[in-house]
Parts: sequence; structure tokens; C-alpha cells
Amino acid sequence: MADLPSVTFTDSDLDAIASAEGHVAVFLPESGKMDVMARRVNRLTKGALARLAESERFQKLKDGQAVALAYPTGMAAEAIHVIRLEKRARGAAAREGGATFGAVLGQLGGLILAPGLKGLDDVLLGVLLKSYRFDRHVTGDDKTSPGGVTVMTSDADAGAGFETVRALAEGVCFARDLVNEPSNVLTTTEFATRLEALSSLGLKVQVLEEPELEKLGMRTLLAVGQGSESPSKVVVMEWNGGGKEKPFALIGKGVVFDTGGISLKPAAGMEDMTMDMGGAGTVAGVMQALAARKAKANVVGLIGLVENMPDGRAQRPGDVVASMKGDTVEVINTDAEGRLVLCDVMWYAQERFEPVAMVDLATLTGAVIIALGHENAGVFSNDDALSKAFLSAAEAEGEGAWRLPLGAGYDKQLKSRVADMKNVGGRPAGSITAAQFLARFVKEETPWIHLDIAGVASLKTATKLAPKGATGWGVLALNRLISNKYEG
Repeated sequence: MADLPSVTFTDSDLDAIASAEGHVAVFLPESGKMDVMARRVNRLTKGALARLAESERFQKLKDGQAVALAYPTGMAAEAIHVIRLEKRARGAAAREGGATFGAVLGQLGGLILAPGLKGLDDVLLGVLLKSYRFDRHVTGDDKTSPGGVTVMTSDADAGAGFETVRALAEGVCFARDLVNEPSNVLTTTEFATRLEALSSLGLKVQVLEEPELEKLGMRTLLAVGQGSESPSKVVVMEWNGGGKEKPFALIGKGVVFDTGGISLKPAAGMEDMTMDMGGAGTVAGVMQALAARKAKANVVGLIGLVENMPDGRAQRPGDVVASMKGDTVEVINTDAEGRLVLCDVMWYAQERFEPVAMVDLATLTGAVIIALGHENAGVFSNDDALSKAFLSAAEAEGEGAWRLPLGAGYDKQLKSRVADMKNVGGRPAGSITAAQFLARFVKEETPWIHLDIAGVASLKTATKLAPKGATGWGVLALNRLISNKYEG
């Protein structure tokens, strides 16, 4: 579990501001008008805040951005972070303001001065998400634990929504931890063990092992992992927080490492394939968040766990395998393995749970990065209403997503001479033909979205709410979708 800072709330105590150590956050609107706590800071620093508010530097700031005043006169703090933010600001600006503070917390921790700040929950979510560090394999002085955060506010109910904020932040950071973890640590067995531990939150967790998968007919999934020493598994997580209605289903691709199999990837950059279980990581993060906040909805999360390795037993290009549905697949490229994992798990989810709707997530294609870069995930759907609801949720959470087409015309690229279909359709429209492949395993009555998150699951540069590496993309958007559409 990510080591996120503790957050405590305290009533307004102006005299305590001078002795606060570490970092102090104070908020000023564009006008520079100061609240009572900002006025106290201004007095202690002999007018430094007033001078800053009148400066050209402050006027050039955008909402959520800050100026740091190091070692301020009259205060014990190491620095004051003057964050430009309107009192009524919510959403992206408030989260960015919090992230600005979260990025500098370090071991010293800090004090947030927030009298009457309407978007305090968003600010705190930003603090928690940006303070995240993945350093469990770092030793010595470079390993740090974030200090605690104290929120000073005049609002007696300011902490009322923080349990939900914490649940969401921990869900996102659980997903990040999984995606950041090296694959010699996060084997299929270890992944399943970490998911089983979520039963402490009230989730019902079941692990299906290879003999059960064989009996169910999940031959395309098993074929992907047959060259690995790590056993293939399917993990089923159930959260029953609603009534008696059928559940909403989340399906995640969990390829803990992807060499490409016999269709071996180039050596350069192969180390990044520890993140090829990004879809499974997001599903795990959503399920943790739902359970932690006691969501009033029925949701099931299913994850296919495999490792794609070259070996004497590995599947070969030209092999024909039969899916759980019964359709046969000619394997043209063993590096197009994610869809072979997903199709069996998707079919199993529909057969067992008859979900009201289904969303699958996968770091599926490099083609989606060529199409959309690292700003947006690719969205494919057979249901306009569900797609619109998800895109609205993603926009509200600041998680980029863009809908791409499906269509029968793309099926021609998947036509096989020796089987019902091929697992690849060539270079043209590569992300679309991958989605079109998956669409064959969606029952007519099931509203469905496929999310190709190859470009957004893990990044080489920091974002507004995350350091380099895993982003946890999709946890917030899917949580909001479930809250908006399926929670009573």
C-alpha cells in the first residue's frame, strides 16, 4: 500500500501559525484579497504576502500554481507556498493547487490554511495524489516517507467528506503501486495474493487456477501463459453494495510481463513491459476504492493474470486456439496477446454474472499511442449512452479519453484462412481492429466499452497529479461513472 501522508483537521488557531514547522500553504484569489489566516501570515512576515499579491509574478500565475517564500521572517516554517486559487474553485484547479503543495511536502509535512475553501476535498485529493512516491525498492537516504498534513479551517464540517477522498486516493495509488512494481516481484501469484488481501475491505475475492480455467475452456488465455513458469490465473472480485440488481463488470488485462512471446519484442524498451498489466491495475484500484468508500452499487472486477514468455512450450505464430466462447483464433503474432486474455475473461464475466454493462481496460496496442499520444485513452463502445456517460465522467475527473470508431468493415482485416478469425489485422487501424476483435466476444444485449490505455497508464514525465511512472488513470473516471449511473 502506498505510504500517503496522514491528514488531520484542526479549528482555527491564529496564534499557532507562527510556530508551524515544515511547509505552510496559504490561498490567495486573483484579486489578492486575504482571508483571516492569510492576514495573520502577512502580519507575521511583515507584509510579504501583500507585496507578492501586488506583484507581476503573482498576476501571471494560473489557478492552482504557487510561489514559494523560503524561510519566511517571523515564522518557523521552512517555506510558505502562496497558491493562487479562488475561494469557490473546485475540480481541476483545486486539485492542481493541492498537487502543488503535495509535490513539496517531503518528510517535513505541512499546514494548510483553508478557512472557507469550497473545494477543500479536491485540494486534499491533489495533495495525496501528488505526494505519492514509489520507493519501496530504494535504500538509504533516498527513501522518504511523507510527513503529515494538518488542515486549519473555520468550517466544523470540513473533514466530513475526507473518508471518500482518502478512499479514492488510495485506490489510485494502489493501481500505481501495481503498475510500478517490477515483474520479478509482482508475479501472477503475488498479484493474486495482493488482490485476495482486499477481502479485508469486504470484497469477495476468488482465484481461479489453471485446472479450473482449463475446465471452463479458457484456452486463448491459457495459451498466452503456457510458455511461462508463472501459472495463469483469473481473479474475481465482487462488491455487493447495492440491491439485487445485476452487477456492473470491469475486466482487466493482467500481463505481468510481456516479452512478445515467440514474436519477441526488440530489447530496447522491453523493461517498460512491467506495465502491461495496467488494465488489471486500474480494475484493482477501482474495486479497492469502491469497497473503501462503501459504494451503494454491485460491481464485479475480473482480472486475467498471465506472463507472456518465449519457451519450448510457448504458443507459436500459426497456432489455432479455441476460445471459451467456442470461436477459433489463428495466432498470427504472439505479441498481440492481450486480446486473447481479455476475450475469455469477458465471455466468462457475461456467462456468470450477466452484467448490466461491461468495461474492459488494457494496455493493448501501440497503435493507440500513434493515434492519440499520451493525452487520451482510446474509447470504443457498442452503446452510445454508456460511452457518453463514461466520457462525461472522464472529463469531470480530468482523465483524457477520446472515442474511436468500430464497424463491420474492419472485420475483413481479421478474416482467417484456417480459423474463425486472426488475432491481428495488420498495421492499418491497429487499435480499432483490436477492439473489433474483442467486440466479437460481447453479447448483443451487453452494453460495453473497451478502453485502450497503452498511452496513459505509465508515463516518462510527471503529470499535474502524478510523478513519473504509473498514473492510475481510469480509477477516478470509472468510480465517477459507477457513482453517477449505477449507484442508488
